[in-house]
Amino acid sequence: MPTPSSQASIVASWQWPRIHARPALALLGFCVALGLLLGLTVCLNILAEGGTVPGLRPFVWELTGALGAWLVLPILFTAVINAPGPRVGWGRFLGIHAVAFLLFTSAHIVLMAVTRQGLYALFDWGPYDYGAMAFRIPMEAMKDLLSYSLGATFVSLFTAWKERQDRALREASLEGELRAAQLQALTGQLHPHFLFNALNTVSAVMYEDLARTDRLLSDLGGLLRASLERREATWTLAEERTQAARFVALLAARFGERVCVRWEVAPGLEQVQVPCFALQALVDNAVKHNQDRTEPLEVRIRAREDGPDWRLEVEDTGRGFGSRSPASGTGVGLAHLERILALLHDGRARLERGQGPEGGARVALLLPREAAP
Repeated sequence: MPTPSSQASIVASWQWPRIHARPALALLGFCVALGLLLGLTVCLNILAEGGTVPGLRPFVWELTGALGAWLVLPILFTAVINAPGPRVGWGRFLGIHAVAFLLFTSAHIVLMAVTRQGLYALFDWGPYDYGAMAFRIPMEAMKDLLSYSLGATFVSLFTAWKERQDRALREASLEGELRAAQLQALTGQLHPHFLFNALNTVSAVMYEDLARTDRLLSDLGGLLRASLERREATWTLAEERTQAARFVALLAARFGERVCVRWEVAPGLEQVQVPCFALQALVDNAVKHNQDRTEPLEVRIRAREDGPDWRLEVEDTGRGFGSRSPASGTGVGLAHLERILALLHDGRARLERGQGPEGGARVALLLPREAAP
């Protein structure tokens, strides 16, 4: 079979088919089977008319015809590659196929005649009589016209289908690479954001309590290791909770009793997948936008099923959205999370911003249930 080329159908330059062994052998097997089947049909027809089957000659006739067609198939492939359809122009399409058909049927008839004469001599069957050429050649040409038309149509349709498949695979591969690069870029932007705030926290307590500083550095080391070693865009909620707990420890060291974090995770959700460091981004937002307040800040982290989705939310008792805060951030953390959710779930996940019962901010991630194993 010819190798499909995306441009072969429209370019005017002449192209030649590349014949590969496996499809060529498959076609050979098909032609042999077809020749045997047609030979058997001829035998049965002779017997049905009361005649006597002349030995293996019916099979020789049909096998030489089928194998001769197999040998001249490159002519058909060449024509299809250079004129797969009328879209190349009717003149080019009809001209190429007319010439190709004449070559196809001429070569086929010559091959059949020469081969049969040789086999007749080999088997000592006497001279081979091809019949009156004035009738035999038109008969063979009409049979070849049918074979050529069906073959060219099949090859043209198969080539077009293969081109579409190859193009779809290439597009899917490129889309996957692009998506991976986008996720890597987004998470790469997100992690330094957390680590920068964590370092500030360590700096704030290092001159007051050496033992606490050691624990904080240990937590920070764990965060750094997770950030540097993680290559995937998601991990389990249990892993996210472990990293978030380290970050909460850093916050507690810095803000003391002013910040309290509570967890409410419904059973069975520990293994669901979440974007890496999503909880840390939300907790960090809750704290930094309320760090100037003297009132205690309670941050509530909840995970539970919510209809067809499951819900991961962070709610605080601070000033809420829309109020001025000491944080100079532009909401890049939430924007990154929304972008990551879109890339991971193709619009089936979303981020909601709202207000808690005490007026603080509430941010929820609604993730599709299939994200759970």
